[in-house]
Amino acid sequence: MLGALARKLFGNGNDRRIKGYRPRIDAINALEPDMEKLSDEALRARTDTFRAELAAGKTVDDLLVPAFATVREAARRVLKQRHYDVQLIGGIVLHEGAIAEMKTGEGKTLVATLACYLNALPGKGVHVVTVNDYLAKRDAEWMGRVFGFLGMTTGTIVHGMDDAQRHAAYACDITYGTNNEYGFDYLRDNMKYSVEEMVQRGHAYAIVDEVDSILIDEARTPLIISGPLDDRSDFYATIDRFIPMLAKEDYEIDEKQRTSSLTESGNEKLEKVLGEAGILKGELYDVENVSTVHHVNQALKAHKLFQRDKDYIVRNGEVVIIDEFTGRMMPGRRYSEGLHQALEAKERVQVQPENQTLASITFQNYFRMYGKLAGMTGTANTEADEFMDIYKLEVVEIPTNRGIARLDEDDEVYKSVPDKYQAIIAEVEAARAKGQPVLVGTTSIEKSETLAEMLKAHGFIQVDLEDPAAFAPLYDADQAKAVQVFAVLNARYHEQEAFIVSQAGVPGAITIATNMAGRGTDIQLGGNADMRISVELADMEDGPEKEAKAEAIRVQVGELKQRALAAGGLYIIGTERHESRRIDNQLRGRSGRQGDPGRSKFYLSLQDDLMRIFGSDRMEGMLTKLGLKEGEAIVHPWINRALEKAQQKVEARNFDMRKNVLKYDDVANDQRKVIFEQRIDLMSQADLSEMVGDMRHGVVETLVHAHIPPDAYAEQWDTQTLKDEIYRVLNLDLPVTEWAKEEGIADEEVIERVSRAANEMMASKAARFGPDIMRQIEKAIVMQVLDHLWREHIVQLDHLRQVVGLRGYAQRDPLNEFKSEAFQLFESLMDRLREMTTQQLALVELQEPPPMPDLPPMSAHHVDPLTGMDEFAALGAASPGFSATAAEPNPERDPNDPRTWGKVGRNELCPCGSGKKFKHCHGQNM
Repeated sequence: MLGALARKLFGNGNDRRIKGYRPRIDAINALEPDMEKLSDEALRARTDTFRAELAAGKTVDDLLVPAFATVREAARRVLKQRHYDVQLIGGIVLHEGAIAEMKTGEGKTLVATLACYLNALPGKGVHVVTVNDYLAKRDAEWMGRVFGFLGMTTGTIVHGMDDAQRHAAYACDITYGTNNEYGFDYLRDNMKYSVEEMVQRGHAYAIVDEVDSILIDEARTPLIISGPLDDRSDFYATIDRFIPMLAKEDYEIDEKQRTSSLTESGNEKLEKVLGEAGILKGELYDVENVSTVHHVNQALKAHKLFQRDKDYIVRNGEVVIIDEFTGRMMPGRRYSEGLHQALEAKERVQVQPENQTLASITFQNYFRMYGKLAGMTGTANTEADEFMDIYKLEVVEIPTNRGIARLDEDDEVYKSVPDKYQAIIAEVEAARAKGQPVLVGTTSIEKSETLAEMLKAHGFIQVDLEDPAAFAPLYDADQAKAVQVFAVLNARYHEQEAFIVSQAGVPGAITIATNMAGRGTDIQLGGNADMRISVELADMEDGPEKEAKAEAIRVQVGELKQRALAAGGLYIIGTERHESRRIDNQLRGRSGRQGDPGRSKFYLSLQDDLMRIFGSDRMEGMLTKLGLKEGEAIVHPWINRALEKAQQKVEARNFDMRKNVLKYDDVANDQRKVIFEQRIDLMSQADLSEMVGDMRHGVVETLVHAHIPPDAYAEQWDTQTLKDEIYRVLNLDLPVTEWAKEEGIADEEVIERVSRAANEMMASKAARFGPDIMRQIEKAIVMQVLDHLWREHIVQLDHLRQVVGLRGYAQRDPLNEFKSEAFQLFESLMDRLREMTTQQLALVELQEPPPMPDLPPMSAHHVDPLTGMDEFAALGAASPGFSATAAEPNPERDPNDPRTWGKVGRNELCPCGSGKKFKHCHGQNM
């Protein structure tokens, strides 16, 4: 009670922080008259003045007030948009390295220009991160006009650019791009063989747009670059032979969790047969056997959990996955982690090469590299703890420029899903009848399509996203009464969806969208005049006629806005609650921008996932007592509170899961940073001879001490094995057995002699090859060996992570076990680096000057956590240096044989020759 009273009198921490910005806002406003008097040239010259002041010792904090005043005036002149005071506050928050939570329609894109300009002044580069390529291009072109006016350069990083284009874009003062592209460029840079080939120039400052989506939702899955492994079909076939030898007591199966594991007797049996086959070194669960254990587990799963003709079929000598939900075949899709190869070995078909992870990083660890990180979104407060815990980012709620007038109604709860959908259809029809625009939010693509089919059954017509005139009949008040059209958006076609979303505020418009579809584009009541002009008049040349038509569109949009306002503004209908309150708030926030009226309501059923999982039996009994019958709804604030508590539980659980995954990745990340820093150091040095010499001396010491224990008598020395090892590693045939017979000789003397012989051999090679060529050879071999071992190490860590959880059964902390064994593997990597480099240099002979190795074939992957689909496979083409991840189409398509068509894009013409798009022809039911 006292806390509530104190908050009422003094405000909460957020209010006090906003109040603290007031003096700087007043100072910026005080400069406005002076800025207005400056000529364009004088305003532009302020950039050089600021940079000179920084060089003289000032900090960017010292320049905040004059820099913000400069950007505000530039935006007013170039974009005809003046930053509101609350937008200046948002800019300060971004500059301070925090998250600005600003409601939809408050102009976050414009806010970012303030912090971007100020932090670009030192010349280290600013990265603005968007959720898709369309927004990156749009924002770079739109806001780039402000930066260009002030003498700064703007670049864009999008899918499909080559390294030269990327290098140029990163060299700009401000660079816009997607989270995937930034992350993959970082990984690829650390696979290059010279510093000059690297495209990124550091990680000084980043602003993440839709920060909740990128740093929380998408951060549940890592970025992965993979490439084909060497042919290991014999290995899979060998492992497969041993699985049928296991009896029922040798393994345990959990069909519900889809897991399998060996029992103690199974471990003993396999340890014995694998040892006899020469596959195993030592015991089964020794750290060096982690990959073998992984493949044994995958083979066990393939045999005992996966059933032919249920989980997969064998067709034309290939194992084809069957979708567990739809029952459809999924040609081109393959199980990962060697499971698909295990199934191929089981079915005795050709084992296709497995893809190896060449490089990987989580978004958490990528974005934590930035010296300063900031973000903006409409919904961050519910995840404030996670932002602080993982990224050390505070969330600051920015007040709206105008008060929110949206009416958020209590949820309607029905007994069954059909009852709920019937109520939604009735509500959509009622809204359309009075000309109110409606946005229906769904939790998945499948549910969007279900609702679309129901609307079609009620006489509504689904429009083609590629038709810019989709909602055109609604622009005419008389026609609109007879038109029943709707659009379905599922976040697959960003550019088309942005246009449809921009017109979703037209009176009578009905739009069905998943939560990510069209994000980043405001829904303006009456539609977006600028978007309509850019699309509808795209083919017209500039001139009086185009300007007249543009003005007519603006007038029409103004009239449509008045009709939408009169109808009550945008109506948001939620078809069910999401696991996260934040995503529900995102949906609600699409309505009521800039003080506009609006309305939102969620329709639920007791069969919805969230209701079903969290106490539906008890809730159903209670609602029945309250009088809930079939076809009827109940509305009560108590239900909203109960659901919010359920959502909080799910959010806490998901946070714990993400945090646990990150703990493991942090171990790998520490090692990743060491390797990447070492690579950059190697690339920067022209002469590695001293380092290579130290490696060689270390290898000699290790070899000698392994066979001549300290303080041991000469007769205890294993000189023959030492002689063989010296020949294997150093390519030297030395009389080690004779040395052992010498009086008083010790291990130090042996080390000295072997080192001297090895150094003389390498010196003679350098003399034969020439010093410059020798330096090239040394550098190429060190880099190649390091990359080869690091890729093997990544795979070992992945395999270790999958099996280490079993240590919990022995009352041992899996994370501590993982840290310990990961450290052992890393030490082993460094030892092998020294030995393999020394060995290859000892064996190398020169035919011609060696080129630096090429990058291996690569494909990019990031699995969308919401759909489970690979985002890069959906693009159908890959970035330079990447091969496409989707199945390659067959160049010889027979119109009469669909089996020859390969992968067909949804919007391609159907290969059958009908002239229709594939999605409207043979792809209709796919």
